[in-house]
Amino acid sequence: MKLIKGFFILLFLITSLNAEKIREIANIIGVRENQIIGYGLVVGLNGTGDGSSSAFTIQSMSNLLQTVGVKIDPKDIKSKNVAAVMVTATLPPFARQGDRLDVTISSIGDAKSLEGGTLLMTALKGVDGNIYALSQGAVTIGGKNGKGGGTKNHTTAGAIFNGAIVEKEIAYDIYNRNFASLSLKTSNFSTAMSVQERLNKHFDSKVAVAIDPRTIRLMKPSGESMVEFLAKVLEVDVEYQKEEKIVINEKTGTIVSGINIEVDPVVITHGDITIKITPRNNLNDLNQQNSVDMKDGVSIGIEENILNMQEGKITVANIARALHKLGAKPKDIISIIENIKRAGAIRAKLEVI
Repeated sequence: MKLIKGFFILLFLITSLNAEKIREIANIIGVRENQIIGYGLVVGLNGTGDGSSSAFTIQSMSNLLQTVGVKIDPKDIKSKNVAAVMVTATLPPFARQGDRLDVTISSIGDAKSLEGGTLLMTALKGVDGNIYALSQGAVTIGGKNGKGGGTKNHTTAGAIFNGAIVEKEIAYDIYNRNFASLSLKTSNFSTAMSVQERLNKHFDSKVAVAIDPRTIRLMKPSGESMVEFLAKVLEVDVEYQKEEKIVINEKTGTIVSGINIEVDPVVITHGDITIKITPRNNLNDLNQQNSVDMKDGVSIGIEENILNMQEGKITVANIARALHKLGAKPKDIISIIENIKRAGAIRAKLEVI
């Protein structure tokens, strides 16, 4: 598939009846990641830090110096080698003291760059106000001038790999529990029933019951620990129907579509583009001499702007490819697909982000 000047990408995702392990389509309720955040200072910058207008940076420097026995009036601090930052990280489930986490560093002042800086010890807290990790280390911002994943325009954010150490654990008492619950990643009555039936058949006992289209209640069999039971549950294969979906990002001009999402016959007029979508076997007025053949049996009538399919069906992927061939811009292609959905010619779910 071609890229249209970096603005338009069409990916093909096969949508059909799938067999997946339960761990791929569901999570265990209560076993989850937690976000932690902290405020800190990055030092050692080469004059690219916050200016004197960032009062919170100057005050933070003054407070920090006082903790090491240096008392100084914030008004006397003129350094541009320091930047105030927010530090964020994700605390995984069952993280233990001493485990290391990756952290993201983001400037909140008017610093020009965090390149070459070092984050001073920063406490990372959860929503409950408790400190769960401490972070410190050299900030990495990637390469320069677009090489190595970074650019000059994005040097006010960086990362420290393994830059935080877990200090406080979140307790999960799974071993002593008799019940647990699965949460499907996508709400679906049919999938919930498939999981229930498959688990009950696999364990030859009524260990699962679907209580809504997303939640399956589990009861561990006697003679097994909950850890052993859940390990087996997550490895069970379940057949389910993936939801057909088209995802459109209007800001970037990105469209992600299932390859088999069909479009019903419809006539489209958008600006100076007029397209008639119809099966080839029902088409009588297409001038084959004035058409351009494309992949998958699709052809475009240049004069009539008629789009048809040899096999009697056409998909979103075919439309996008054909519109590109006609010279349509990414924003026009997105607008056309959105309006085809509004007209009811596309039955898949459309999500605009």
